[in-house]
Amino acid sequence: MSEKYVLGLDFGSDSVRALVVNADSGEELSSGVSFYRRWMEGKYCQPSLNQFRQHPQDYLDSMTEAVKEALDQCSPGVRDRIAGIGIDTTGSTPCAVNREGVPLALLDEFKENPNAMFILWKDHTAVEEAAEINERAWNWGGVDYTKYEGGVYSSEWFWAKILHTLREDEKVREAAFSWVEHCDWIPAVLTGRTDPLTMKRSRCAAGHKAMWHEEWGGLPPEEFLAGIDPLLAGLRERLYEKTYTSDERAGELTEEWAERLGLPAGIAVAVGAFDAHLGAIGAGIKERTLVKIMGTSTCDIMIAAYEVIGKKLIRGICGQVDGSVIPGYIGLEAGQSGFGDVYAWFRSILSWPLRSIIPDLEGIDDGLKGNIIKAVEKQIPVRLTEEAEKLPLEESGLLALDWLNGRRTPFADQTLKGAIIGLNLGTTAPAVFRALVEATAFGARAINEQFINEGVEIDEVIAIGGISKKNEFVMQVTADVLNMPVKVAESEQACALGAGITAAVAAGIYGDLRKAAEKMASPYTKTYYPDKVRAEQYQRLYERYKRLGNDLTGYFKN
Repeated sequence: MSEKYVLGLDFGSDSVRALVVNADSGEELSSGVSFYRRWMEGKYCQPSLNQFRQHPQDYLDSMTEAVKEALDQCSPGVRDRIAGIGIDTTGSTPCAVNREGVPLALLDEFKENPNAMFILWKDHTAVEEAAEINERAWNWGGVDYTKYEGGVYSSEWFWAKILHTLREDEKVREAAFSWVEHCDWIPAVLTGRTDPLTMKRSRCAAGHKAMWHEEWGGLPPEEFLAGIDPLLAGLRERLYEKTYTSDERAGELTEEWAERLGLPAGIAVAVGAFDAHLGAIGAGIKERTLVKIMGTSTCDIMIAAYEVIGKKLIRGICGQVDGSVIPGYIGLEAGQSGFGDVYAWFRSILSWPLRSIIPDLEGIDDGLKGNIIKAVEKQIPVRLTEEAEKLPLEESGLLALDWLNGRRTPFADQTLKGAIIGLNLGTTAPAVFRALVEATAFGARAINEQFINEGVEIDEVIAIGGISKKNEFVMQVTADVLNMPVKVAESEQACALGAGITAAVAAGIYGDLRKAAEKMASPYTKTYYPDKVRAEQYQRLYERYKRLGNDLTGYFKN
């Protein structure tokens, strides 16, 4: 019997990764990666305004390049035995589309307009709109439509971003027929089913980010939405009512895209979902297990049986959604708005003289200048880690807040800012870096506590993502602060692997995601165990971290 293969596509913040997986064993045969060209050039983004936009053409170009690279590494005949494609993306990452479901930025009139592009998950330009949505939900006298979203609606999510764009850009407002999430649009493109009224929409995206719930028949009603702002009037009927879990087919690969990608036409394309949720599947998630996707930010995913959740509302998280991870379970999401981005910010601070002074030095070849800058910047996080690891754990030393990109969980609040206290004239860069590492670990601890305080038990933690593989110091501090073991998944691409697992089910190779994951999910390569002494010290530091956060919250809001 011929082996069957599947393709997992992982659309991250910077690039697309394509992974070819043996559907029988979960063996990862090959992979390809392509970085978004316009994004890497810094186009359409204004970090000082928290504006982060991505051009849809970047997605299409990079997807094509990544898939071809992955397939070119396979032995002859593999591509002809690929049975399905699964897709994950960042989210909430919505975009305005016309009546045919074409993102406005793909039209000549809007090709350079950031408001016509996909609004990346970490775009926080809609803080005011999120506040208005919360005010309406909490005080309008009807159902609180945030209650399955953790009780707080975030500026990172669907409706806030849409409303902000409609207010800001009249041309986009007039041209937009509907809106799509990135994870819905890619499967729609591949299957030729881009009509926004009929494309299959992700349960994961709709439930966690758009206040969709079966209790009120789908999306919040017209009366509620129009009451936030009349600009939202009429949009609901141009969106969707039904949603689909990621084990279902979005359709079949079209002849056009089969030719472009070098794949068989007619193979199954699974309904899309968010990267963290499919990454949890790739990591072998089960009940009472928290999967941490550790990258530029973190997403923390759990699943719980219906009888465990019952009618309980889990406050302060990013949603509880039936089937958003594995059908038959309630998917629970939390996370940190900045994790690796916090370290990247500090590297950028330290790199300022490199980029601001070296280019102006005379007598040095420009090529040599560039090489020096790149080499030093590459070594900064390595050296910081080496030196920070040598420093003693000081309970009365530096203390930082990790809210440099706002706070996602507990209780989303993008108005909050980061902070560092305890500085003196002897403070070194490695000491600041260590404080930032500890702060991100404290943020992770706050998420665990929120789940536990809300009655959701955590027996183990599994880590996936780049940081879990690259920085042992960060991982050990995290285990010490959490005071529990942290297992690291072996797969370098657990999100793409999870997407491949959904493809195997959509293609009919397995009957459900649980069975597919049993065969295909990643094993584990390492476990970080907490040090008892450091864990006790960090417990006391964590209490200081919480007090600092409480003390400064009011300051940030004034």
